[in-house]
Amino acid sequence: MMDLVFCGTPLFAVPSLEKLVAAGFHLKLVVSQPDRPSGRGMELTASPVKQAALQLDLPITQPDKIRNNDEFRRQLHEIAPEAIIVVGYGRIIPQWMIDLPPLGNINLHASLLPKYRGAAPIQWAIAMGEQCTGVSTMRIDAGLDTGDVLLQEEEPINPEDTALTLAPRLAQCGAELLISTLAGLKSGAITPQPQDNTKATLAPILKREDGQIDFSRNATDSWNRLRGFQPWPGAYTRFRGRMLHLHVATPAPEVAVVAAGHFLIENERLLLGFAHGTALDVKELQLEGKKRMSARDFINGYRPKSEEEVGSGT
Repeated sequence: MMDLVFCGTPLFAVPSLEKLVAAGFHLKLVVSQPDRPSGRGMELTASPVKQAALQLDLPITQPDKIRNNDEFRRQLHEIAPEAIIVVGYGRIIPQWMIDLPPLGNINLHASLLPKYRGAAPIQWAIAMGEQCTGVSTMRIDAGLDTGDVLLQEEEPINPEDTALTLAPRLAQCGAELLISTLAGLKSGAITPQPQDNTKATLAPILKREDGQIDFSRNATDSWNRLRGFQPWPGAYTRFRGRMLHLHVATPAPEVAVVAAGHFLIENERLLLGFAHGTALDVKELQLEGKKRMSARDFINGYRPKSEEEVGSGT
């Protein structure tokens, strides 16, 4: 069975690591990012991939940098892997690593390339209203997710999906696709396909301001962004001078006219108006400094008035 090096960091990469081990591949080294401070105590915490590698009793390294790291380079040359697997590692792979293994550096990407190249493909696919996405295996080259595609698998995006519910399904689907990819490369059954760069779209890393609700959008677009940008940056605005986060909402198909950026209370429902006479039926929300609550509890506790304005200026 093949000798591999695995480079990964987030939870999304863990099923791939576990599936490779279960399939009998020889994981000669797991490469993950250094432990980072997290939580209220800011204690150093191992990445999900490192934690999984420890449980699987696999050798681990966590270099601060890899491009000009002579020790790390010697380590990989001594291993001489047939392929290097990269799943959400979070570092640009240098040319010397790309050139090292005979089967290449195989990346699992959570989109149907060339769509949604970049750091947040799952989030942006939902935010842009896609009804289907998927996973791709590709050979890494010097560009950003521009290498030849090896295999792809589609996955539907359900109306109730958020980035939190879709990511685990794509991770499992991707893990299976990696196994098929390695088998196909070994047997010569896969013909790498160049990407059509004219059809490329980008999925840049999320910024906090991406979560700020824009009332010039219609309700469906805002709902897609709310679902896609979970758990961070979420969907937020201001209410009575305090930050207000929307956690769960659905487009309201038939409502009285609600002004964009205003609340409407209708039959114990909390409606929030958006552009073009559209509205969201808010189900769960959270006011700054308070716990997450249902719309009914919010109505009973804060008595928002119909036509009361929300937004950055309130």
